[in-house]
Amino acid sequence: MPIRNRIADMAPEVAAWRQHLHRRPELLFDTHETSAFVAEKLRAFGCDDVVTGIGRTGVVGVIHGAGGPGRCVGLRADMDALPIAETTGADYASEVPGNMHACGHDGHTAMLLGAARYLAETRGFDGTVAVIFQPAEEGGGGGEVMVQDGMMERFGIEEVYGMHNWPGLPLGSFAIRAGAFFAATDVFEIDVIGQGGHAAKPHETVDATVIAAEIVGALQTIASRVVDPTKQVVVSVTSFETSSTAFNVIPGRVNMKGTVRTLAPEVQDMAEARIARIAEGIAAAHGAEARVRYERNYPIMANHHTHTEYAAEAARVVAGDCAAADLVMGGEDFAYMLNARPGAYILVGNGDTAPLHSGNFDFDDDAIPAGVSYWATLVEQRLPAR
Repeated sequence: MPIRNRIADMAPEVAAWRQHLHRRPELLFDTHETSAFVAEKLRAFGCDDVVTGIGRTGVVGVIHGAGGPGRCVGLRADMDALPIAETTGADYASEVPGNMHACGHDGHTAMLLGAARYLAETRGFDGTVAVIFQPAEEGGGGGEVMVQDGMMERFGIEEVYGMHNWPGLPLGSFAIRAGAFFAATDVFEIDVIGQGGHAAKPHETVDATVIAAEIVGALQTIASRVVDPTKQVVVSVTSFETSSTAFNVIPGRVNMKGTVRTLAPEVQDMAEARIARIAEGIAAAHGAEARVRYERNYPIMANHHTHTEYAAEAARVVAGDCAAADLVMGGEDFAYMLNARPGAYILVGNGDTAPLHSGNFDFDDDAIPAGVSYWATLVEQRLPAR
C-alpha cells in the first residue's frame, strides 16, 4: 500500500485523536465537545476558514489549493455516537455511561482531520476543499439538516464524497458500487384496537393480540409474495406491546413498530401501501380496527456512476484495487448530500472485527493511513494542480 511518508508519520497522532474522541462519545446533534475539538484542530492546521453551527452542530473547514479557490469538492465525515454500553475493555473506552462509538464515527472524524491537516500543509491541488463534519447520522438526519442550512451553496460545493469503515472487509482495502448502495429506512407504527376482557371468556372479546400476531405474519408476505423476488425489501416488526401484562386479561390494544428497507422507489411505494392494506384488512375481518402510521426516513443512498469511478480510481491508487461492494440494507443519511450534489460513498476495510452497532466494536487505527491517503488522493485527482 503506497502510503505517503507524511501521512504515515502523522498516523499515531491521528490515532490519538481518534481515541480521545472514543472516550467522549456524543449523540445526535449534541456533539458540542466533538465539534469544538474538530474546529480547534482545523484552525490549528491553518484552514482558510472554519465555520461552526452548520446544521446546528456541524463544522466545515475550507482549504484553498495553491492555485487559488476554483472548484470546490466536499469530503464528509460523521461525528455522532450511539446509545450503546461499551464492552471492549479498551484503555480508551467510553467515559460516558451508556454511550459509545459503536459505528466508527470516531475513526471517520479522525481520518478526515488527518486529511485536512495534510491538505492544508501541502496545498498540492488547484481549487477548494470543504471538509464536512456532520452530527446526527445515527437517526437524526444531520446530513439533511446541513443541506437545508445552505451548506452546498454557501461553500460552492460541486461534488461530495463520503466514507465508512467496514468490518469483514480486509483492513485498509476499499469497496464501492454505483447506483443504489444503501437502503431507504422507513418506519411504521400500527395500533390494533379490539375489545379486552377476561382471559377465561375470550368469546366476549375482540382479541387484539391474536389479530396483531396475524398481521405480523402477513406482513412477511410483502417480501415473499408481493415484491418481485429480484428486488430487495425487508419488512421487520421490531416492537410488540400489549395494553395489559396481566396473566388473566386479554388486552384490548396492541402497539407494533417496525422498519421497511428498500432500494427502489417503486418497491418503497408498494410496501407502504401494502402494510396499510394488510393491517386494516385483517383487523376489519376480526371486528377490530388498525391505525397505521408510516414515515419515510432516510432515502435510498445512490452513488453517481461517474463519481463512483473517480472514487474507485483514488482507492486503487492507495490500495492497488477497489472491490465491488454488496448492497447494504442499512441506511445512511449521506443520501441527502448525494441528492443535493453528485458524488460517491466508499467503504474502507476495518478487518475481521466485531460488527457495527455492537458493544464490542472498535475502529481499527491501522486503517487510518489508508483512509487519509484516500482522501488526499481523491482531492489531488479531482482538483489537479496545473
